Amino acid sequence: MEIHKSSEDYLEAILILKKKNGKVRSIDIVNQLGYSKPSVSVAMKKLRENNQIKMDADGYIELTEDGMQIAETILERHNYISDLLISLGVDRKTALEDACKIEHDISKESFSALKKLADKIDFN
Repeated sequence: MEIHKSSEDYLEAILILKKKNGKVRSIDIVNQLGYSKPSVSVAMKKLRENNQIKMDADGYIELTEDGMQIAETILERHNYISDLLISLGVDRKTALEDACKIEHDISKESFSALKKLADKIDFN
């Protein structure tokens, strides 16, 4: 199943908020991403239908196994790419913005090759 960039952004935001706050509700996502409440509501419905999140009776959101796998992949790419760009001298704000763009489009093969190269030059 193909997943869209916006769904990846939502799943990544849920994971980040879960790590930060322990619990996640739709309003937290609204505040994190700056989207409207109706947009987030529609997105959460779609993620539930795709079995990527579960929502309990109190409105708390949990990632399913599938949702967690996608979120972790996107977050790993984001962190790795932004750290690499910063280590290469790119301004932090620009590196974070560029990582958000690259994280969705880079193939598994290219990301793996990038990590191997970075490990060779020991950018951390």
